[in-house]
Order: sequence, then structure tokens, then C-alpha cells
Amino acid sequence: MKIVIEELHSRGHQVSVVRASDSWYIKENSPFYTSITLNAESGFDEEFLTAFVTQLLEIQREGKSLWTRLKLEIEVAQKSAEMNEKGCKMIELLFENKDRMQSLLDAKYDLVLADPVSPIGVIFAHYLKLPLVFNVRWTSHGEGHSAIAPTPLSYVPLVGSELSDKMSFPQRLLNIFADYLSLFQAADIWLMRADFVFEFPRPTMPNVVYMGGFQCKPAKPLPEHLEEFVQSSGEHGVIIMSLGTLIGELPRDLADEIAAAFAKLPQKVIWRYKGKRPATLGNNTLIVDWMPQNDLLGHPKMKLFVAHGGTNGVQEAIYHAVPILGLPLIFDQRDNLLRIEVRGAGKMIDIFSMNEDIFFQGIQEVLNEPSYRMNMQRLSRLHRDQPMKPLDTALFWLEFVMRHKGAAHLRTESYKMPWYSYHSVDVMLFLGGVMLIILGIFAALIWCFCSRCLRRKNKQD
Repeated sequence: MKIVIEELHSRGHQVSVVRASDSWYIKENSPFYTSITLNAESGFDEEFLTAFVTQLLEIQREGKSLWTRLKLEIEVAQKSAEMNEKGCKMIELLFENKDRMQSLLDAKYDLVLADPVSPIGVIFAHYLKLPLVFNVRWTSHGEGHSAIAPTPLSYVPLVGSELSDKMSFPQRLLNIFADYLSLFQAADIWLMRADFVFEFPRPTMPNVVYMGGFQCKPAKPLPEHLEEFVQSSGEHGVIIMSLGTLIGELPRDLADEIAAAFAKLPQKVIWRYKGKRPATLGNNTLIVDWMPQNDLLGHPKMKLFVAHGGTNGVQEAIYHAVPILGLPLIFDQRDNLLRIEVRGAGKMIDIFSMNEDIFFQGIQEVLNEPSYRMNMQRLSRLHRDQPMKPLDTALFWLEFVMRHKGAAHLRTESYKMPWYSYHSVDVMLFLGGVMLIILGIFAALIWCFCSRCLRRKNKQD
């Protein structure tokens, strides 16, 4: 959201941001927007999410079993319920303040930009009767496409199924049983944080605009100390590792296994890690609290990205043509990395059963097998070969909605139809009934004709 907001500001738009007091990334004071702060917890603060992710990681390390899966689902359900309660409180604080709501109505905004992973923005837009634009990959009920676009389960894998678009019969059966209900179909434009270089081909809709990689940009020069470290790698090059913002540290034994594998490599390694320094850390590995990931990925000496599979990191790797060794942990990460693996641009390792040897062999495979880099370079060429930059495309459609007070001509009305009308069940039943009537009349005529012929024959006899 920050990237889109800053670009809107640079084009002369005035932006107001409704935020919770504990908002992690969206700060109260900014030169790019005016904040409307609600004195409530969002459920997306750093402490809550870090503890949640750590708990999920610990459960999954217990091994693959039905009991582990059940514990995982219970933990996710409990934390989701807590976040929903906090979201309800935010809605109460927003709508019960009559003076604030009146001032928002009087401001005569042009549109509401929201991420549908939370329903607050949707409710807010409907109350203000404003056009609604989604910055979306996920809704609160699953992957964004499934809310509005046709989703044939024969070749569109549902998120979490860990399937590709080429499914056997048992896999298609599993895909159907994993189906879910989707909402939020009345938005004017869906700015989808993906594209078909990354996503599997599927039916889409005219109000879905693809902006995958919108946050990517050419690499800037590195800070002096990082540039010096990178250059010291010589012909071997550099590997970077990051497991995202939410995974600052790992269990001690796992961190030691990773560090020991890195220590065997001739490459230099930059590892974003906030935990206790691993005992097996080699001289070739630099541990940092933060790193300019985009600038490092765009450096000529970059050889490999060891990543958890978050959407932003995967898109940046595609943009800079860096192959990925994936260590998926939670949420959508395994599905994201599956899309890279299917295209031959990376490899996944199960972090929960990984040891030093498995990790080292995975690194060696992706580094030494040329097809991984060649396939990622091909994806990068495809991603860059488009008439407009993804961010410019997103901003065009945002301003389009402002100019035309919505985009109803692009929005399907199918979501208002009952399921039997959407799937033409009523039409099929009607046509089937007509065919049965016609066949019945035809059968009756034949029966009458045969009966008359039989009676005539009997008279002649």
C-alpha cells in the first residue's frame, strides 16, 4: 500500500489513510498522506504476528501427522478469531463516531482503496457510496480471482492444495473438495498483485488488472560496507537469504544447520537474521538485521536467493532473474514457490525436515544446474516485456475510476445471480423438459401410428 500511496501523492492526489493505532508499517505521520487513527488494535501489529508465526513454525516442526495438522488448524482458527474481533472493534469505533463519519462524507472522496484481506475497507466504501478498488492477492476468504472470475477446478488449483494446473484424476478430486465460498464481488477494479508470468493461466474478468512486480525497480548502488563484502566474493559470487519480516529468528538447532551448510560454500553469503549468532557460522557469512533486498538481487554478482516464498520477494527475484531455493514456512509461501518450481526457476526444500546435508545439496543443485538460471532469465524477460510498467498500469486504473466515478461497465453482475442461474441449471432443466416433451409427443405419434397399422392388419385378417 505504501508504494501505491506514495505514487498517488507524487501525481498530485490527496490521500487519507484510516489506520489502527498499532499499525506496523503505516505510520501516523507522513508527508504522503493524512492519517485518521483509530484507538484500536488491528491484529496486524508486529508482536502479535511474530508470536503467531513462531507458534506455527514450532507446531510444524513436530512432524507430519494428522495430529500436527489438527493443531495447526486450531491455532490458525484461534488467531483468526482474535483478529476478527479486533477488526469488529475497529468498525465500531469508526462508525459510532458520528462527527468523524460526517466529516468523511463531507470530504467527498473519489474512491476507496482497500486490501480485502480485511473486510473493513469494503464496509467503509459501501457506507460512503464510493467506487471501490482492491489492492489484492487474497481476500479474507482465499485467493482473489476465485471471488469474481470463473474458476474451473479441473485446471485451476485452489490455494493451499499444493497442486499445479496439470492435475491427475485424484488431484482434481482433491481440488474439488478443497473449494470455498468467496465474497467482495462488487469492487470496481481489482489490482491483482500477480501476473501470468508467475500465475497459472486461468479465466479472468475485465475489471482485474495485473500489476505483479509493481514494487520492483532497478537496483541502486549498495552501501559501501555491503559493496565491499560482495566484491570480495570474486568469481564465486554471492548468495542472500531472507525469510521475510515475520521470521526474524529460527530454532537454534535449525539455524546451526543452515550456518554449517553456508560455511562449506565458496560463495559469500548475506543472511538477514535477528536470532542468536549460530555456533557454526563461517567466515564467508555476514549476518545483518536488514538488507536492501532489491538492490542486492539486482547486483551482477548475485547467484542465488534463499527465500521463504513471500509474494514480494518472489516477484523481485523474477524481475532480477535470480533463481530461488525456497524454504516455505506458512500462509501462501508454498503455493508461490510451487509456481517457481513448476517453471524450473527454483527448487523447494521442506524446512521442517531439513538438515545440513539436505540444505547444502539443494544449494549446490540450484547453483550448478544451468537450467534454473536460464529458466528464471526467461521469466524475467517475459515479465519486463510489457507496454507499461506494472505500477503505471495500477495508477492509470486508479485514476480511471476517479475520472469516471467507478467502472461499473467492467464489473460482472454474475455475483447477484443464484447459483442455479449462474451455472444455467434452470436453462438446462427447461431445455431438457422441452426435449422430453418433444420425445414424448414423437413416441406417442409412433405408438398411435403402430396401433392404427396393427388394427388395420387385424381387420384385413
